[in-house]
This record gives sequence, structure tokens and C-alpha cells, in this order.
Amino acid sequence: MIKYLLPGALVAVPVVLALLGPLLASEDTTKDVAFLLGGGHLFGTDFLGRDVANEVLLGGRSLVITALTATACTYLLAVPMGLVAGMTRSRLLDEVLMRPLDVLLALPSMLMLLLLAALAPGNMWVLVGVVVLINLPDVVRISRAAALSLSTRPAVEAMRLQGEHRARIAVSYVARAMRRTLAADLGTRLTGAIYLAASASFLGVGVAPGASDWAAMVDRNRSGLFLQPWAVVVPAVLVVVLSVGVNLLFDRWLRNRDVNFLEAR
Repeated sequence: MIKYLLPGALVAVPVVLALLGPLLASEDTTKDVAFLLGGGHLFGTDFLGRDVANEVLLGGRSLVITALTATACTYLLAVPMGLVAGMTRSRLLDEVLMRPLDVLLALPSMLMLLLLAALAPGNMWVLVGVVVLINLPDVVRISRAAALSLSTRPAVEAMRLQGEHRARIAVSYVARAMRRTLAADLGTRLTGAIYLAASASFLGVGVAPGASDWAAMVDRNRSGLFLQPWAVVVPAVLVVVLSVGVNLLFDRWLRNRDVNFLEAR
């Protein structure tokens, strides 16, 4: 368990701040001098004279919830689609499922975010939908490739000869055997969702004007970086720590599973 302490702490700190921060934040909206260091403020003030520490407490929930929700929705949609495409004997069904995803894959993610900025500014749920659409083709392809590989195993052929239904084989064997592949991808996918959500906030997408948000804080306060660096450094470090911690946590977990598997043999 010691090996999980560092990545666990890296994930826990920004997540706890994001989820519980608004409960700990002050309701005092009094503004001070812009880009002030000290003056009774732990991390100084931002470009509007607001307390940076208070803005950090308020600004993580939207980013973390958007990334987690988008990642969960991506896998809930992509894994069944990948299973169906990988297990079906119908070439037509496979083409119907995969070809529209190729169109989505060809669209640059930043272009989709910029279009969203014009069509639905300040709407977090539309941002979740766009992040899902951006990640969906890749996860479906990974799930389909894993299902195709697993469907040719002798165990699957034996189950078919015993009269097992294809849907039961897909759920009871193939989906379970895909867990390790999907777990390896999940850490990277969640980090990508954090990056997309942060990029969208940086562009002003999914965040209401003036709302507290870690990524938006980086954008809004960068003009005073050399006067008051904490307004940029603190939220930026929290986003980076969360991304690194997620990847480390999944990497340690997969290594531990490999070790346990080898010892079992």
C-alpha cells in the first residue's frame, strides 16, 4: 500500500480542494488592490483584487466534475459499442458503427471547442458532451480491437460450441477480459479530459464570465504573472498535479496486478 501513497496524495489534494473547497470558501466578496502580494491574503489577490486562496477553493469543482463526468460517459457509451463491433459477424453493422466515428476522429478537438465557444458559451453540460464526442472514437477503437483479439481465443470458441449466446459471451468473458486494457487507457483518457476541460475553460467555454475556475484563473491572471505569480502558479500546479497523480495511480495499480499475476503462476 505504501506505493500508492504518493500518487494517492497527488490525486487527493486537488480532488478534495475541488469538491470541498466551496464549503470552506469565504462568502466575503470584498475586493482589494489588483495583483497584490500579501496584504492579509495568503496567496495575494488576482486581477480583480479578489483573494486568490478563496478563488482556488471555489474554482476546481467545475473542472474536476466535467472531466470525471465526461470520462465516465465516454466509457459507458464506447465500451458497449466496441463490444458490439468486435463481436458481430455482420460487416454492415461494423461499418455502421465505426464509419461515423471516423468523421469525428477527423475533426480537430480544438476546432470543436472553438465552435462550442460560439454556440454555447458558459454551458458546462454541453462541454461534457463535446469532450465525450472527442474521446469517443479512440475508446471505441480500443474496445473493438480488444474484443476482436479476445473473440478468437479458444475459450470463446469453446463457449460457442457449448451453445452460449453471443451476448452472454461478450458480457461474461470478453468484457471482463478487457478490463486491464481499459484500465490502462483510463488514466490517459481522464488526463486528456482534464486537459480538454482546462483548455475549454482557458478559452472561456463552459465557464460563465467572472466565474471561479482554475484554468480560467491562469488565463485571466497571466498579464500579472511577474507582479503576482501565485494567481497563475497555484491553479496551474493543481491541474498538473491532478493529471500526474491520475497517471501514476493507474500505472502503480497495473504494475501491482502484473506482479500478482506472475506470483499466482
